[in-house]
Amino acid sequence: MTENSREASRPLDARMLRALGHPLRMRMLELLQADGPATATGLGKRVGESSGTTSWHLRLLAEAGLVEEDTGRGNKRERWWRSAQQSTRMRAVDFIDDPDLAGPLNTFLRSSLEQRYQAETQFLSELPRWMDRWHDKAVFDDGRLSLTPEETAAMSAEVEAVIDRYRRDARPGDDNVITHWSAFPRQVRPEDPEGPAEGDES
Repeated sequence: MTENSREASRPLDARMLRALGHPLRMRMLELLQADGPATATGLGKRVGESSGTTSWHLRLLAEAGLVEEDTGRGNKRERWWRSAQQSTRMRAVDFIDDPDLAGPLNTFLRSSLEQRYQAETQFLSELPRWMDRWHDKAVFDDGRLSLTPEETAAMSAEVEAVIDRYRRDARPGDDNVITHWSAFPRQVRPEDPEGPAEGDES
């Protein structure tokens, strides 16, 4: 399998979700998808772990079909690994009723949010180097809408279709751009202007 023949995006199944039910494995997969092939030693330096630890986690990711050995690189002493897909996607509804997957699902969702936050703060910390080309291009948007669940699903499908239209192999002049999309409800908690009635214990 060549670098360009990898699947663009792969839906997670139960086996993959279990493999990603560990923050370190999620971080390692993210690095392989974002920065390209790496060795266990190189990944260990970036995540602050020994090569033995990262090597063990890479084998678990490989058993789940999430990473694969890059046979075009390295030698007998040094194995290189790459992501088997450019990105992964997950529908919580596929796993939420399985009690055996509650832990891995919770870890995956929380780690995904943490990775999103880290990517955004990393961009801000490196802002001076991006100002020349990106000073008015990068977007951090926070919208609030009144929608039904069905309308939200339809909107999400439209947004994902737009992102897919721009998906391609890297070309000269391209930067590695992260796109984040989420849509979820929030419980409205208006303040009671009257306040609790006298004598209320609530």
